[in-house]
Amino acid sequence: MIVVTGATGQLGRLVIANLLKRVPADQIVAAARTPSKAADLAALGVQVREADYGKPATLAKAFAGATSLLLISSPPTPAQDAEHKAVIDAAKAAGVRLLAYTSVLRADTSTLLVAPHHLATEQYLAASGIPWVFLRHPSYIENYTASLASALEYGSIAGSAGDGRNSAATRADLAEAAAIVLTTSGRAGKIYELGSDVAFTMAEFAAEVSKQSGKRVVYNNMPQRDYRALLESVGVPATFANLAADSDVKAASRGELYTGSRDLSGLIGHPTTTMDAAIAAALPR
Repeated sequence: MIVVTGATGQLGRLVIANLLKRVPADQIVAAARTPSKAADLAALGVQVREADYGKPATLAKAFAGATSLLLISSPPTPAQDAEHKAVIDAAKAAGVRLLAYTSVLRADTSTLLVAPHHLATEQYLAASGIPWVFLRHPSYIENYTASLASALEYGSIAGSAGDGRNSAATRADLAEAAAIVLTTSGRAGKIYELGSDVAFTMAEFAAEVSKQSGKRVVYNNMPQRDYRALLESVGVPATFANLAADSDVKAASRGELYTGSRDLSGLIGHPTTTMDAAIAAALPR
């Protein structure tokens, strides 16, 4: 039995879609905080179980019979560390034989604000005795393509990344990698630094948007404080605005969002989705 936590999220749904290509639907558990949001998965034959990271009793029931489990990290809130520990404790009690965790690039050396929390989870998992796999994620390229409509309207993309190279990958590629890890042997104890084969700068990203759309779009590099204020002005909560601005600046100055690893394409067995293709798929029609 394979359990996917956060199953109704954008990544979780894609992982389950990939698992359905590999194992029977009744061998997959969609663990969701709100099971009613997974009615479409239940219609496919996937087992749907309530799993609220903040309610350990639900985790025990959700993980019953599980052999493999994917812990999709919860949002970066003060409760994150405790929530992840609760999932790991419940997985251990359930006898899970492999737990894969979606961490962050180079969690053990990264200076990103989110990194210490991911590292704490990695360390707790490693000490738990459960065979583990760390799927260290880059940025999602959808974080950038999601705002293309605004970029086309205003002719600019704002940020603080300077000339930093970004190995952002699509959720689809990362979900495929997770499904492969969960359904193949010999993965325990592996650390995968995941990222796209070809990195890009935000200026290159803006230039590609211009090329494909036929509209001039430039990258507007801003001081960190100004970019954070801009995000807050359009409704981004202060905590997340600060995290976004921090990752942008550190991408530029320390390469925190870049990896030269080919672990992702190696796992999925084909080249990663290119920036060009991701933009083409996301441009408003």
